[in-house]
Amino acid sequence: MGAVAAHLTGRPTISLADPGDHRHGPAHTAGSAHAGFRSGTQVDNGRNGFHPATLIRDFDRGTTSRLADGRTLREWTLVAQEKEIEVAPGVTFPAWTYNGRIPGPALRANEGELLRITLINHSSHAHTIHFHGLHAAAVDGTAGIGLGLVQPGEQAVYEFDAEPFGLHLYHCHVTPLAHHIAKGLYGVFLIDPKESRAEADELVMVMNGFDTNFDRANELYAVNTIPFAYMNEPVRVTVGELVRIYLVNVLEYDLVNSFHIHGNFFDWYPTGTSMRPAEHTDTVMLCQGQRGILEITFPRQGRFMFHAHQSEFAELGWMGFFEAGCGPSTACEKSL
Repeated sequence: MGAVAAHLTGRPTISLADPGDHRHGPAHTAGSAHAGFRSGTQVDNGRNGFHPATLIRDFDRGTTSRLADGRTLREWTLVAQEKEIEVAPGVTFPAWTYNGRIPGPALRANEGELLRITLINHSSHAHTIHFHGLHAAAVDGTAGIGLGLVQPGEQAVYEFDAEPFGLHLYHCHVTPLAHHIAKGLYGVFLIDPKESRAEADELVMVMNGFDTNFDRANELYAVNTIPFAYMNEPVRVTVGELVRIYLVNVLEYDLVNSFHIHGNFFDWYPTGTSMRPAEHTDTVMLCQGQRGILEITFPRQGRFMFHAHQSEFAELGWMGFFEAGCGPSTACEKSL
């Protein structure tokens, strides 16, 4: 990447360390020669109010009650609000958020339940929630249809059945659409099948990026918002145990994103709407809004990188590590 500095209009410079240019010091990730923030500082996750290390295993199941017909009613409240997010050390982004975080809560339901989501708009712009899945036109979250736009200070209730099972997403659907999504109004929407999947260590990864100077091109890329977060704090998994990753691409301003794992292969379930994998691979490509489920088992102990297989995305933040360790009852071979 050379001595890279992404110059952001009206904002501090983001300096990135390059393993190929030692004049500029080591990479931010301690003990490695991989790209990272050269300054040695990190994002203040406490100030942001959310942390990638928590987001990766955070599923929001809402609140439930029993309907007269015996079905489960599952409910959530999402609040649209404006909030400054630190996306790189010293660099803030004027975000639009659901519940003060990017991505919004990972909503998780069971196939066949009745879902009720209340949107409260505490921002200064009109917003909606559009859910991928099956529902009536009235709750599609589209301007001029049904509930339509939710104006500042107003609220709306989206109610529909949880179908089909699989991995979906939700996002604001107000024009200019790319702007409303890129500012942060999106999240994961997961419907578990009636036929339960195998027990696994489950992770949620939302691939996103940030256009920090508003030229409709991204200066930073990430999984779960903060560049290099999982380089600094690798995702810990256990050797021999099934890991299931719910992977969603919400990246705007770039047509294609990707996920690649080092030293391993995974089963790939596009959109998660089938219980049978479509492919056994180490790399998948996803367009905007595309998603799928990865199932992977680490046979060896060690640190294994995952990243976008577009080098530019990886070098500007979209890379991390899995730290595969031995469990208390697991005998495993260390990979050097």
